[in-house]
Amino acid sequence: MADFIKAILFGVIEGITEWLPISSTGHMILFEALAEPDFSPAFRSFFLVAVQLAAVLAVLILRRDALFCSPRAEPMTKRKTAALWCRAMIATIPAAAVGFLLDDWLDAHCSGSAVVAAMLILYGVAFLLVERLVARRLAKGRAFRVRGVGEISKGDALLVGCFETLSLVPGTSRSGATILGAMLLGFTRPAASEFSFLLAVPVMLGASLLRGAKLVFGGSAALTGTETLSLLAGCAAAFAVSLFTLNFLTDFVRRHTFGSFAVYRILLGAAVVLLISLGE
Repeated sequence: MADFIKAILFGVIEGITEWLPISSTGHMILFEALAEPDFSPAFRSFFLVAVQLAAVLAVLILRRDALFCSPRAEPMTKRKTAALWCRAMIATIPAAAVGFLLDDWLDAHCSGSAVVAAMLILYGVAFLLVERLVARRLAKGRAFRVRGVGEISKGDALLVGCFETLSLVPGTSRSGATILGAMLLGFTRPAASEFSFLLAVPVMLGASLLRGAKLVFGGSAALTGTETLSLLAGCAAAFAVSLFTLNFLTDFVRRHTFGSFAVYRILLGAAVVLLISLGE
């Protein structure tokens, strides 16, 4: 039962941290270090794949009007939908290429608490600096270059994708890296957040399928009855919490900066450093 509850907590953490710029992988690593769930390595890997897919499902449902259109839709609507998918796919190219080449190496060398702490603090500071840069732009009367996802060019998409490669290091945050990159390119906060949500669909689907294929072909995908229940509970939690988090952040960025998330990252990173030092 203890591991069943921990699976739900994993799902809750995924549903919150996948979309907020505070690092889902970093929080997962830290939670495992503190809670120490009795998951086998094979089940842990399969579980992380499944809860990510549950989180993606929340995006597909909430953003279905932007991502999908009826066969009977107007030609203009079809072109806009196709263009958005095109930009999202272009943006996945850099991270997909780097991830394919370095996935195992990053798992082996960059999954420690010290790396997570460093990235939490580093990108917390980066968010504060970017927010200051945005404030200076506005003070000088300079308009945002991209106010909505419909204005994103192919070049913009590729550049945001380049920033996303930074998130392959645990503690960075996929959404954090893409939002920071988009804001540096002149996106409004809502446009940066919205594109980050949409970009998650091909990115997380691709990463989950890659890891899932490794498990299946490695013969490690069989689950016990207890593991199956834990998996379903964790996925349900990730999906439900993702729905709430996506709606929360969409509303939040219309009225607030990312400063509060930056401070949270820095404080959490400092707490992790303290825990590491106390454990030595």
